[in-house]
Parts: sequence; structure tokens; C-alpha cells
Amino acid sequence: MNKEILAVVDVVSHERGVAKEIIFEAIETALATATKKRYQEDIDVRVSVDRISGDSESFRRWEVMDDDDEMFESPVRQILLQAALKKEPDIKVGDFIEEPIESVAFGRIAAQTAKQVIVQKVREAERSQIIEKFEKRIGEMVSGTVKRTSRGNVILDLGEGAEAFVAREELIQRESVRPGDRLRGLLNGVNAEGRGPQLVVSRTVPELIIELFKLEVPEVGDEMIEIIGAARDPGLRAKIAVKTNDPRIDPVGACIGMRGARVQAVSNELNGERVDIILWDENPAQYVINAMSPAEVVSIVVDEDKQCMDIAVAEDNLSQAIGRGGQNIRLASQLTGWELNVMTEDQAEEKTDAESEKLQSLFMELLDVDEEIALALVQEGFSSIDEVAYVPIEEMLKIEEFDEEIVEELRNRARDAMITMAITAEEKVDTSPPAADLLALDGMNEELAYTLAGRGVSTQEDLAELAVDDLIEIEDMDEKQAADLIMAARAPWFSEE
Repeated sequence: MNKEILAVVDVVSHERGVAKEIIFEAIETALATATKKRYQEDIDVRVSVDRISGDSESFRRWEVMDDDDEMFESPVRQILLQAALKKEPDIKVGDFIEEPIESVAFGRIAAQTAKQVIVQKVREAERSQIIEKFEKRIGEMVSGTVKRTSRGNVILDLGEGAEAFVAREELIQRESVRPGDRLRGLLNGVNAEGRGPQLVVSRTVPELIIELFKLEVPEVGDEMIEIIGAARDPGLRAKIAVKTNDPRIDPVGACIGMRGARVQAVSNELNGERVDIILWDENPAQYVINAMSPAEVVSIVVDEDKQCMDIAVAEDNLSQAIGRGGQNIRLASQLTGWELNVMTEDQAEEKTDAESEKLQSLFMELLDVDEEIALALVQEGFSSIDEVAYVPIEEMLKIEEFDEEIVEELRNRARDAMITMAITAEEKVDTSPPAADLLALDGMNEELAYTLAGRGVSTQEDLAELAVDDLIEIEDMDEKQAADLIMAARAPWFSEE
């Protein structure tokens, strides 16, 4: 029996690449299970196998429970502390009292049980090894062979017993995949629990195209060229932004390769996805202009506060700038991180004129100045009362029509206007009465309604749009009361559905 145990451990460990300790534990579990079958009662058995000699010992054991523990259920597997202390004076609650019992033979009696337990333990060990190996590689590209497909989903064999799952929505549209094909994808996550493939892979994320260029373009791998970002419409079109860390290297040309070989290799891997390579620029406006390629930008207006840009193109170039289904403008927006509005030159001019007129009227009203001064402020790029109040005097003095006296007066008027607007806004909030539907709401009282109205929540709809934490910040109440009020306010939403 001893030699048989050691032989099983050596063979399984060698063939499956699993630590011997795991196999020993599986055999101990199998022997314990087989030993328990000798008894009619559901006893607790522990088996210990010597790692050197293969000798085994079996013990029946009882868990020590506190005398007053309500969880005491079975004297077959448990023993109270008072009784345990009579056998072992140093015993503690949670320890085990053990008595040696006869061991079963490893051969015929335990063989089937041992086989099942060993297989299970080996699978668990292999799964743990795979998880440990790939957890550090999340975000990296992996490559494997298509093992099988099911309902549009793909199982990839990554080798060494590792399998990856590629969901149908993570595959490129209209991509034909058959067993035996080799596929690359980005490792998105590791499934540590449950059955089936342990690894989750995607072929649609933007990061995949970056990893492919690292593979195809040595300069990227060597960090002489840096890929700043990527945006994709998987299988159709993509844009990547590149910059050079070596002024001798053209980053766009290097990524395209001789006769387009490098970019074509990436495109082929992504089922023919067309890739635009964009030169990154530290100037956001120039970066956006580059990202709009192949469309030519005539003019661009930047609104840093709203993080958006208005882009003007020639009328006959508008459809190209937008792209099929808005593809070009959408990818450019994703790549640069700016909200982009594309329009014709005429539309841009009309919008600029309308905004200028509106701003001019605002300056005339709030600063109490004539049309000429208001126009001068607009033409010099002032877009708010705040700027007039706090822009350095030196900048305002650069305006040809302004002297120190005019500048100082404008700044004072701008500050006064800001104070007036703040007071008006505060008074408006403080005096705004609650609407009838808010007052009539279940669980609402008049005092709370006026408190909410004073913070801008004056209607049932306003309350419905709040989160529980938002309501608790306005009025001190417990989470349940806040949740009940909000759900009562949202009741019309569900009745409409």
C-alpha cells in the first residue's frame, strides 16, 4: 500500500504538473471518505499520510464546542468542552479530540473514491495555477487556437491547459471563426470561480490595437514611438494617436511601414479594420484637426470650460468630416477626449455671430456700457463677466480704445454685477415655494417641503431625480426614510410604464 501511494503521487504530479502536496491531500481525503463508509453514523475522519514512507494513520475526531454553544448538534462529530477537558486538560474550544481507528487499504476499497477526489483536486490545482499565472497579465495581449464555438461565443486554447472565453459581443462583427484558427485578443479578466474557461478575452477593446502595433512596430516596443490613445469601431475603422520620443523618427511613417506593410498586418488581424494613424499634438486644437483626418478643417472654436470644440469644414467636405453614421467625428471625439461639433463654414459663421450678439447684449446690460465698448470686449475674446472682473489689468490695457480709467471702471462694474447676480440667485432659491405635488407627497410635511424648495428641490420630479445620499445631505434623516420619499416621488414613472 505504501509503495502504491507514493507511485500514484509521483505519476500524477509528473503528468499533470501539480505539486505532490496537493496529490497527498487528495489521497488523504479519499481514504477518509472510504473509512467513513465503514460506519453507519456520519463521523468525522482525518487521515494522515507520511510524505516519505507512504504510511497512513486514521483518526476519528470530535470538534470541541463551548458548553453553552447553541450550535452543538451532534455528539457523533462534536464534544462539549467540559467532557473534552477530562480527556485532554489543555484542549480549547475549536480544537479537535482525536482517537486512532483502523485504516482502510488504499487498493480496491478506496481506489474509485481516490480517483474522483484526485481528479477534482488536480483540476482545482491546475485552475489555481492558471489563475495565478494570468492574473498578472490582465491588460496584455494573448494568442490562442480556436477550440470550439458555441452560439457565437468562442473558446480559445492558450496552451498548458489554459482556456479563454471570447463572448460573441467581444468578437469583431462579421468575423468568420472556425476551430483551428489562431486568434489574438486582450486579456480582460480572470474568472476565479465557477466552471468553464478561466480567462476572459476581448477583440473589440481599443487597447488591443495598441498591443498589435507594439508587436508590429519595433520602435513602439522600444518606446521610441509612443501610442497616446486609440478609438475603434471594431472591424470597420480605427484611429490611433502617435508621437515620437526621437526627433529623427517619423512616427506616422514608422507605423505605416514600407508600402503599408505594418499597418496592413494590424488591419488583417482585425478582420480588415481600416486604421488612421494620427500625429498627436500638445495643442488640443491641432490634435483635433489631425484627428479629423482625412477631412480638412477650415476653422475651429475651443470652449475649454465645456470641453468641446466647434469645427467648421467646407460644405462639400461635411459628409466626409462626419463619416458614415457619424463614424469619423465619433472616433475623433473618443480619441481626443473632446466633444466635437462639426458644421459648415456658413453655419459656423452664423453661430459665431449669434453668440457674439448675445454676449455683446449681456455686456451692455450688466456693465451698463454702450455698444462700442461691449463690441470691443467681444472682439478681444472676453466671454464672461468673470473675465472682465479678474483678467489682469495689463491685458485689458492692450485694447486700443481702453485706458486705465476705463479698465478700472469696467472691472468694478463687473464685480458689482457678479455680486448682484449671486444675491439674486440666493434669494430666488430661498424664496422659491414648494409645488403642490411635493407638498401632497406621501411622507412629506410642510417644513421639509420648504427646506427642499430652499435647496432647489421644489417639485415631485425634482425629488424623484435625487439619490438617497443627496437627500440626506439636504435634510438629516435615515436612509430608509430618504429612500421611501424618493420612491414615492418616482411612483408616476412606473405607472407611466
